[in-house]
Amino acid sequence: MKYIGFILFTVMTNAAAQLMLKHGMMTMGPLSFAGVNPILKILQIVFSPWVFFGLLTFVISMASHLFVLSKVELSFAYPFLSLAYVAVAVFAYFVFREDLNALRIAGIAFICVGTVLIAQSGRAHDEPATVSSPTVQTSELTR
Repeated sequence: MKYIGFILFTVMTNAAAQLMLKHGMMTMGPLSFAGVNPILKILQIVFSPWVFFGLLTFVISMASHLFVLSKVELSFAYPFLSLAYVAVAVFAYFVFREDLNALRIAGIAFICVGTVLIAQSGRAHDEPATVSSPTVQTSELTR
């Protein structure tokens, strides 16, 4: 649980990147490659402000995730990324007025429960494992 802050930072930057990319693509309008050089169109997309900062935020998120992976087990850290879906769904509902129906809410609840269960099960690599062994007195060794 020592690195939970870094894990949540990774999740939130991942979600923020998704929201920025969505906003950027909405401001560009419908995409059409008809009569346009595809490479120029891709560059136009990548260098539009919201898309560019969304991609930059993904890089920050990935750097944070790499740090997390150096400290905790993959099977512990990776499921937390599903919380990005939760954040994106909630923010998309409020910001973009996207649908958040009962089935999506149920799915979000399952994701949250599963993440809590995983959070309760994990520990970092550098945290020593506690091994309960009976203490032996030195006088007992000489017998």
